[in-house]
Amino acid sequence: MTAAADRGSTTIADKAVRKIAQRAAGEVLPPSLAGAVRGSATVRGRRAGVALRVALPYPAPLSETARQVREHVADRTRELTGLDVPAPRLTVSRLAVGAPAPAPVPPPEAVGPGPRYRWSARRVPTALLLLVGTAVGATLTADVLRVHVLDHRPAAWRLRAVDWLSGHGPGDPAVTTGSLVAVALGVWLLALAVTPGRRRRLTLVTTASDVRVAVDRTAVAALVRDAVGEVNGLGAVRVRVRRRRVLARARLAFGERDDVLRQAVAAADRALERCRLRRPLRCRVVLVPEATWQPPLPPYGSGAGRAPSGPVPPYGSGAGRAPAGPATGEPEGATA
Repeated sequence: MTAAADRGSTTIADKAVRKIAQRAAGEVLPPSLAGAVRGSATVRGRRAGVALRVALPYPAPLSETARQVREHVADRTRELTGLDVPAPRLTVSRLAVGAPAPAPVPPPEAVGPGPRYRWSARRVPTALLLLVGTAVGATLTADVLRVHVLDHRPAAWRLRAVDWLSGHGPGDPAVTTGSLVAVALGVWLLALAVTPGRRRRLTLVTTASDVRVAVDRTAVAALVRDAVGEVNGLGAVRVRVRRRRVLARARLAFGERDDVLRQAVAAADRALERCRLRRPLRCRVVLVPEATWQPPLPPYGSGAGRAPSGPVPPYGSGAGRAPAGPATGEPEGATA
């Protein structure tokens, strides 16, 4: 009798693997999000590649939820199909509000060190270099084949190039200029290769070693601006997030400067802590009094009179009570 393995073969279509992976992802997600899973699958021999687009619950740590989905999809698809299924490529299409939040994310010291910035693939410089190299190489190869295979004369541009090179040496200004341009291009390519390229994105704390999450600086600036703007006594707030520090400038409308500054610094620190940045940033808050701001009156019976009228210098400028006349000096603040 013919063995079972010799009587035929079983082929699993890409569509079947895709549906199994989508159902497996729905087993981990809440019922309201299970129907929003979309994906694709490719089967090559005994190996299947899976890519999914899912909606995750909010608020919840995205890295932990994504890791659970990826592990369950890979294990469940491998179990049902018998194929070798690596971890699928997961894309979060949206966040759904109202779903229960999983376990909290551990602090940065419990996760370990990680990259400060996300690295860019440098697609545009790579594509330009590839196109230029391919065009030059293909043109030169085609002309050489025409000469040696079809017995044609060399192209006029190649004859002119050889004639020009034969009459110009290393000391020629044109050759020196071309060499400097080539060196500058090489230095530029090396700089692109050894620098991250995405310095405007700051990495966040994740629980999985193979998951990287980043946030743009503008999002961090918006969170800090909203937190500082909620402090009583402050008006307009401007925030700039740099590579290593955060600078917040706020207009002081009323209140005691020391108390308002202390509250603003605490609010900025809490906002940065909630961002869960892998490398914490130094925060500095500067208060600039409005033209109408007046220091609070001292307690009754303390012997002090009313505060003098007139513009007030920025906090930390080293001046005492504001004298009448314009204020000078660079505004300073507290560093947290």
